[in-house]
Amino acid sequence: MSRFKALLFLFALVALQSGIGQSAQGTDAVRSIEAALNARDFNHALQLTQGQLQRSPKDFTLWTLKGIALSRLGRDKEALSAYNTALRISPDYLAALEGAAELEYNAGSNRAVPLLNRIAKFRPQDRTSHAMLGVLAYKQRDCASAVKHFRASQQLIEVQPVALAQFGSCLMELQQAGDAIPVFEQIQKLQPEDPHARYNLAVAQLSAHRAKDAIATLQPLLQTDPPDPDVLDLASSAYEETGDTPQAVTLLREAIVRDPKKPRYYVDFAAISFNHESFQVGVDVISAGLKQLPEAPSLYVARGILYIQLGQFEKGESDFTTATQLDPGQTSSAVAEGLALVQQSNLDQALTTVRSQLKSHPKDAFLQYMQAQILFQQGADPETPQFKEAVTAAVRSTQLNPDFVLARDLLGNLYLKSGEIDKSIEQSRRGLQASPSDQEALYHLIQALRHSGKDRKGELPALVKRLAVLRQESRNTEAAGARYRLYESKSSDNDAGPR
Repeated sequence: MSRFKALLFLFALVALQSGIGQSAQGTDAVRSIEAALNARDFNHALQLTQGQLQRSPKDFTLWTLKGIALSRLGRDKEALSAYNTALRISPDYLAALEGAAELEYNAGSNRAVPLLNRIAKFRPQDRTSHAMLGVLAYKQRDCASAVKHFRASQQLIEVQPVALAQFGSCLMELQQAGDAIPVFEQIQKLQPEDPHARYNLAVAQLSAHRAKDAIATLQPLLQTDPPDPDVLDLASSAYEETGDTPQAVTLLREAIVRDPKKPRYYVDFAAISFNHESFQVGVDVISAGLKQLPEAPSLYVARGILYIQLGQFEKGESDFTTATQLDPGQTSSAVAEGLALVQQSNLDQALTTVRSQLKSHPKDAFLQYMQAQILFQQGADPETPQFKEAVTAAVRSTQLNPDFVLARDLLGNLYLKSGEIDKSIEQSRRGLQASPSDQEALYHLIQALRHSGKDRKGELPALVKRLAVLRQESRNTEAAGARYRLYESKSSDNDAGPR
C-alpha cells in the first residue's frame, strides 16, 4: 500500500495549498515551510515550523505542517500528536485528517476508520480513502463495507494484487461469485505465473456455475508434473458439474492417491457417490480414508449419510455419534443424524436431537431450518403453537442466511398453509431470486397467485410453462445421473479409490 501513502502525502500538500487565506497560510514563513517540504528538506521544515509555532501556538496549519515534517522524518508518534493538535483546533481540516489517517492506517489502528470516513465525506470520489477503508474493513471481516469501498476505489486498486485479493475474497464470502470473476481475472493478469491466482479464478468461476471456464483456467495447472492435489480436486468438481463423471472420478482418485491424508477429497468422492446412487462404493472409499485418518469427523459424517441411504441405520447413527465425540463443537453430525431420523419417520427423536444442538448453536441457520421442517412434518395445524414455532424457526433461519433457499421454500409453504398469501408470494419470489431453477418456490408462487386472485400482470401462464420446463430438465438430469454408476476395481487393498 505504499502507493496509498505517497498519494496521501501529495493530497496533504494540496489540501494545505488549497486553504490559502486561512490562518497563517499565505505568509512568507508558511510558504518557506511548504518549499522545504516539497524539496524534501524535512529537518529544515521542522525547524521553521517550530519557530512559527512559538509565535502562533493556535495555528492549526502550522501544527499540520509540523506533523508532515515529523512523519517524513519517521517520528510518527510525534507527528500524530501534531495532527491531533491541529484537529482539536480545527476538527474538519482536511490536511490534518489525511495526515492522521495515514499514520493510524500504517499502524493498523481502527482509529483510522473515522478519520477516513470524514475524508470520504468531504471528498466522496477520493479513491485512496476508499481503498484504505476497504482494507481496514476486510481486516475486521466486515465484507459488506469492504466491498462497498473497494468498488469505489476499483480504478486505484486494479494494480494492487493484495487489495484485489481482499476484494475478491469478500465478494466470494458474500456469495457474489459472478462479480468476483473479473477481480480474480485482473489478479491473474498481474501475476500470470502465480498458480494461486489461477486457482482462485477457477474457484470463482466454478462457484458462478461456469464450470467449462474453470476447466479451461485449470488446464495449465493440470499439466504440471506432478499436479497439485487441490487442483485435481477442484477440476474434478468442475468436470462433475459439466456431466463428465468419468473424468471427475479419475481426477479425484488421483488427488486421493497423491494426498491420502486430506479428508475433503474423500468427502467429495462421497458426494459423487451419493449423487449417482453408488452408496456402497462411497462407503468403501470413505472406509479406506478412515484407515488413513481415523480421527476425521467429516469422514464419519459422510459415511453415516451413505449408510442411511443403504438402510443401515444403526451403522449410520454409530458414525454420527463418533463424529460428535471427535468434535463436539461441530453441528454437521447432528444435522445428519436429524436427517436420518426424519428419513426413518422418527420425528420426535429428530426434533430432540436438533433442539439439543440449538441450545449451543442458536445461530446455525440449517439447524433452525431443520427444526421448522420437522415441526411442519409432524402435521401441526396453522393455529397451533407448534405451527407458529415452525414459522418462527424458519424466519430465524432466513435472517441468519438470507440466501438459504430451503428455508425460503419452507417459509413460503408455511405462509401458504396459514393463508398469509402475500407473505408466501414474497418468500417464493425471494427464493427464485436466489435460485431461478427452484421448482418448489415456483410451485408455491403459482399456488399463491391462484389463491390470491392478484395475478394482475398475467404471470401465471408463463410461470406454469417455466415449471414444466424445469421439471423436464430435472428428469433429464436425473436420467443422465442414473446412467452412470461407480464400480470398484478388485485391485490391491492399498490402492484406495474408485476406478
